[in-house]
Amino acid sequence: MAHLARDKKKLLNRVRRIRGQVEAVERALETEGECSSVLQLIAGARGALNGLMAQVLEGHVREHVIDPRRKPSRGQLDAADELVDVLRAYLK
Repeated sequence: MAHLARDKKKLLNRVRRIRGQVEAVERALETEGECSSVLQLIAGARGALNGLMAQVLEGHVREHVIDPRRKPSRGQLDAADELVDVLRAYLK
């Protein structure tokens, strides 16, 4: 999990922002906010979670699937890039 340790500060900051977004959803529900506003807040939180998932998945692919210590071939690196692109597009 070297990629998690290396990116720990960045990942934790992202999680803290997500927590703030989820708390905003909670406040909007408690104060009986407009449903369109609540839906926008939920969509923002979901997008932020998907961004976190994409970041962790990319690290996983690049560190554990490809394993840079084994000198991956150009084809393997290209395949990893393609997989990461597909994952990011799916999670948008």
